[in-house]
Amino acid sequence: MTSDRWDIPVTTALGSPYAVRVAPGVVEELPELLSRLAPADAYALISDDRVFGFHGDRIRALLSRAGARVVVKTFPHGERNKIRSEWARLTDDLLAEGIGRDGCVVALGGGVTGDLAGFVAATYMRGIPVVQIPTSLVAMVDASVGGKTGVDVAAGKNLVGAFHPPRFVLADPELTSTLPRLERSQGLAEAVKHGAILDAGYMAWVRDVADQLLEGEPEATARMVARSVELKAAVVSEDETEAGRRQILNFGHTLGHALEAASGYRLPHGSAVAQGMILEALLGERLGVTRSGTSEALAEALDAVELPTRVNDAPSPEVLIELTTRDKKVRGGSTRYVLLEAPGRVDPGTGWSRVVEGETVRDLLAAECPRAV
Repeated sequence: MTSDRWDIPVTTALGSPYAVRVAPGVVEELPELLSRLAPADAYALISDDRVFGFHGDRIRALLSRAGARVVVKTFPHGERNKIRSEWARLTDDLLAEGIGRDGCVVALGGGVTGDLAGFVAATYMRGIPVVQIPTSLVAMVDASVGGKTGVDVAAGKNLVGAFHPPRFVLADPELTSTLPRLERSQGLAEAVKHGAILDAGYMAWVRDVADQLLEGEPEATARMVARSVELKAAVVSEDETEAGRRQILNFGHTLGHALEAASGYRLPHGSAVAQGMILEALLGERLGVTRSGTSEALAEALDAVELPTRVNDAPSPEVLIELTTRDKKVRGGSTRYVLLEAPGRVDPGTGWSRVVEGETVRDLLAAECPRAV
């Protein structure tokens, strides 16, 4: 990558192809892009209360320049608010505002906002357009790309939702300037994951420039976002609805989501995925599927971006295994795992994931989670 500006195409069978535009300052192009790619009678700007405080007035002003009515709706920040009651409230608010089928939702925020606002758009009057403006690293490199929307329910994360591709995505690294170092670290879990499953050289690059990424250096951040989006877009374009190869994007998430749920969602998502990736790499090594030393290489990259690689406070293996049964990859009642062959390569398994015997997973958790008893 030699440019400081990227337009990365994503093809889709569920809607028109769209682009993820990555560049510092690209958010200033919002009025022109809306007029050309998402014209509307009214724009519903949906953001959480914290992100809106940082960026809301600027984005509202840019929306107004597109020449349509602008309606602003916020919700309390945090994963705990990505729930059906907030979806219902936001939907009712748009109805009360008289937003019609010629309206458009603009999602401004991190992954929670993208999922929630996207689900509002997917279901409002059976579907209206949505534009994604991610403001966190995890949203830029992962959550805003691919058209997944949804909410969490008591049974697990993202179990109610829809595939609803955006009209376009604007990934402006300058919007991440307000992120603390810890939140940057959380977002880099997905960048390491993209390297682990698709590009070992990229994973090594993230490791080598980790300090720049954690400090928010603009050029390194833009290049990281663009490469992650390129990798994810290629997979999503091939398998939009996660019927096959798109499952590889869930590497680390089967056990990661279980750890996250077991903590009552106090464990940050990036930390949970980091721990999940290590555990699933070790699982593959135990099974002879993953090349020996892969987990160590993965740990080096995760250590560099200041993410945890050891589980120090987990419930019993039985509790974690039960939680994995709620994973979206469960087929025929069996939990499936995405396993690596080596850094940068996923084992194709049977449909890009494998059923692993519960006893094997239990032994791994008992050995690798010190407080799992």
